[in-house]
Amino acid sequence: MAFVQFSQVSLAFGDRDILKNVTINLQTGSKVALTGANGAGKSTLIKVLAGLVPPDSGSRAVQKGSRIAYLPQSGLTHHGCTLREEADKAFEFGYEMQNQIDQIGEQLAAGQGNTDALVERQSELIQALEDSGWHRREAMAESVLLGLGFSCADFERNTEEFSGGWQMRIALAKALMQGPDILLLDEPTNYLDIEARSWLEQFLQNFKGGFLLVSHDRYFLDVTINEVYELFNGDLKRYPGNFTHYEKVREVELKTLIAAYEQQQEEINKLEDFIRRFGYKATKAAQAQEYQKKLEKMERIEIPESLKKIHFSFPPAPHSGRLVMRLHGITKSYDGGAHKVLDNLELTLENGERLVVAGRNGAGKSTLLRIIAGQDSAFSGEIVPGAGVQIGYFSQDNAETIRGKETILDYLEARSPLELIPKLRDMLGAFLFRGDDVYKSLDVLSGGEKSRIALLQLLLSPVNLLVLDEPTNHLDIHSKDVLLQALIGFGGTVIFVSHDRGFIEQLATRVLELKPGHFKNYPGNYEFYMEQVAKQEVLQNGDSETCEVLQGKTSGAGRENSGAVTEASTCAAQLSYAEQKALEAARRKAEKEVARLEAKITELEEKKTALENKMADPAVYSNGEKAKAVQREIEALAAEIDAATAAWEEAAEKLG
Repeated sequence: MAFVQFSQVSLAFGDRDILKNVTINLQTGSKVALTGANGAGKSTLIKVLAGLVPPDSGSRAVQKGSRIAYLPQSGLTHHGCTLREEADKAFEFGYEMQNQIDQIGEQLAAGQGNTDALVERQSELIQALEDSGWHRREAMAESVLLGLGFSCADFERNTEEFSGGWQMRIALAKALMQGPDILLLDEPTNYLDIEARSWLEQFLQNFKGGFLLVSHDRYFLDVTINEVYELFNGDLKRYPGNFTHYEKVREVELKTLIAAYEQQQEEINKLEDFIRRFGYKATKAAQAQEYQKKLEKMERIEIPESLKKIHFSFPPAPHSGRLVMRLHGITKSYDGGAHKVLDNLELTLENGERLVVAGRNGAGKSTLLRIIAGQDSAFSGEIVPGAGVQIGYFSQDNAETIRGKETILDYLEARSPLELIPKLRDMLGAFLFRGDDVYKSLDVLSGGEKSRIALLQLLLSPVNLLVLDEPTNHLDIHSKDVLLQALIGFGGTVIFVSHDRGFIEQLATRVLELKPGHFKNYPGNYEFYMEQVAKQEVLQNGDSETCEVLQGKTSGAGRENSGAVTEASTCAAQLSYAEQKALEAARRKAEKEVARLEAKITELEEKKTALENKMADPAVYSNGEKAKAVQREIEALAAEIDAATAAWEEAAEKLG
C-alpha cells in the first residue's frame, strides 16, 4: 500500500511556528481535507508533504515506488507545445518504465546479468505499467481535458494561448492524468466553473489512490472527503467525517474556549477604550499606563477564524416597486454577429428575488450581468427598469479601479454610511483583512485583495438591486458564510453568478439557465433546477428505466422494476453528473422509506405483543366476546405487519 507520512515534524519561519510536532499519514484510499485560517500554513504543509520544503525536525517517509502529484494554488504556465502534447507529458513516468522494460529486454537478449532477477523485474514493470493505465493514455487525456472544460478544438491550440485560469486547469489535468498514488491539491477548484467542479467531484469519488486537498468550497469538500485535518497555531488535529460534521464537532469542542475568547475580547475593548480616552489626561495617566501593561502581559486566546461570529447587514434597501426590471428581446453577438451569445432573451425580475444565472463558460452569464448593470450597451432589445431601482454591480474588473496611497481602512471609511463605520473593522476581518492588514496601502494590494475591497465597498452602498458576478472568488469558507447571511437578509433583489454549489443552493430562489443562443427559466431553488436537468438528460439519452426512477414511477408494479435503482447504480460510472445526482436522490428517498417502514413494523409488532399479553388475562379469555374482539385486533395487526413487511422488502430491494 502506497503512503507518505510525517512523524513529529516541526517547521518555523523566524520566530513563528508553522508546524509543531505534526504527525499525519496519507495512504491509498485516504480522502482528506486540510483546513485552517488564511496564513495558518496549509500550503506550506502540503509542500512539506510533497518533499518540496524540508522540515526543521522530524521525519518524512514515503513508501518505495509511490508516486506523488502536487498542484500548487497558482503560478504554473505552459508554453512551447500544443495542449495535447502538454497533456502527454503527464505520462512521462510510463515512458520511463517502458524504457526500463526495453533495456531489460536487450540485456536478456544479450545474455547479460541474472536472468531470473531480470525477468522478475521486467514482469513487475509490465504489470505496474498496465495498472497505471498508461496504454490507455490518449483516451484518459481526452476524458480529463473534456471533463475540466476544454473542447476538442482546444487540443491542437498552443498552450501559451490559454489564460492564467486555464493554465491552472492544464496543470490540474496533468496531475490527475499521472494516476499517482497520492494527490496533493492546493485549492484545485479556484479556476473551475461549476460543471468542471462537478466533474472533479466524481473523479475524486472514484479515485483509487489517496488525496489531500485544500478548498474553500464546503459542498465540494462534503461530497469528496471523509476526514479533516485542522492546522491551528502549528498543531494538526484529525476529525473523521465530512466537512460539515467537522464544523459541528469543532464548534461544540470549542464552546468553552469561544466563551472565554468573547469575554477576553470584551475586557480588551474596555481597556483599549479607557487608554484611548484617558491616556493623555494627567489624572488618569497612571491608571491608563497600568491598563496598558495589563494588555501587554495578557495571554491572548486564539480561536479559528471560522468560529468567530461576525455578522453584518446591508444598509436599508431603498424602496422599489414590485417589478424591478423587465428584459425584452435581448440579443448580443460577437465577431460581427457570427457568434450570438444571447438571442431574444426575456426576463422579468421581481422585488426580493435572488436569481442565479447558470450555464457553461461562454454561455453569456457575465455578458448578461454587464447588460443588466448598464456596463454594456452594445446589444439589441429593451431593458425597462422598475420605479426607484438603484443598481450595485460587482465583477472582478472592479478591482482595477482601486488604487492610491490611502489605507484600506481610510478608503472604506470615506465611502461608508456613518452607522456602519463602527462595524468596519469586523467587516474587514470577515473579508480576510485582519490586524494591521487594514493599514495596507491600496497600491500594494494583490488583485484578489482588491476584489475583496471592491465587494465590501459595494455592500456598504444603499442599493436595491445587487448584480454580482462571482462574488465568492478570493473568499474563504468563513467569509462566504458572512456574505451569504448578509445577502439572505438583504431587503432588495439579487441576480448573481457563482461557481460555488453550496452558496448557490442556499441563496438562489430562481434559476435562469443560459446556453449559447438559448435560455430557460426554472422557478424554484437550485436543487429543483438540477433535478429537472437530470430528468431532461435521461429523456434525451433514451434510458426509460432510469427515467422511471427519476420520475418516481418505480413502485410495486412488478419485480422487474423494483431493482431499477440498483441496476442503474451499477453503471453509475457511465452516467452524467446530473443523472448520478438524480439517482442519489432516488436512493436517499428509498432509504427514508426503508427507515419509515422499519419503524412502522416495530410499532405494529409492539401493539400485537401487547394484545397477545392481554389474551392471557383471565378477565379477557374467560369472556368470549372480549376474547373475540381482541383476537380480531390481533389478526388485523398481523395483516398490517405482513403488508408493511412486503413493502419493506420491496424498498430494501431497490437499495440492493
